[in-house]
Amino acid sequence: MANHMKTSTERALDKVPDVTLGFWLIKIAATTLGETGGDAVSMSMKLGYMVRTGIFAAIFLAAVVAQVSAKRFYPFLYWTTIVATTTVGTTLADLADRSLGIGYAGGLSLLLVLLLGSLFIWYRTLGSVSVRTVSAPKEEAFYWLTLMFSQTLGTALGDWTADTAGLGYTGTAFAFGGLLVLVVVAYY
Repeated sequence: MANHMKTSTERALDKVPDVTLGFWLIKIAATTLGETGGDAVSMSMKLGYMVRTGIFAAIFLAAVVAQVSAKRFYPFLYWTTIVATTTVGTTLADLADRSLGIGYAGGLSLLLVLLLGSLFIWYRTLGSVSVRTVSAPKEEAFYWLTLMFSQTLGTALGDWTADTAGLGYTGTAFAFGGLLVLVVVAYY
């Protein structure tokens, strides 16, 4: 059932905001903030990718526990958790690409398998992967795990496109921005 057709009681139980243009603008800003923050901390701390990923994973888990425990939708908590997915995603992508010795192609493959695996298990367990069903702790846990893997895959793909494909970070931003515009045009 579409969110605008839900009763006020059903809508109050939703833990995911409506996916609107405003959602996507905030999502892009939060993702950029998380990736920039993850890279900034990673580059300023000389701890290695494994330790940095552990630090951001702990922050991510704390944010997810707080988000899942919340009884209703709190925008600040939701977007904090989004930023936490991108910070851990950034360091996890760097760990996969640079520290595991599997390079960008291996990191992308690993992250794609993890994303598809989380979607498969989510669907097999609950019968749907729709964000419209995210209103109970189990659904929300799958949502955040899958979102973290997708953000990490996106970061790794962006790094590969910038470095290996040779587009650089500006070219990559324009390429993916153009793809997003195409998706919007196709939708409408």
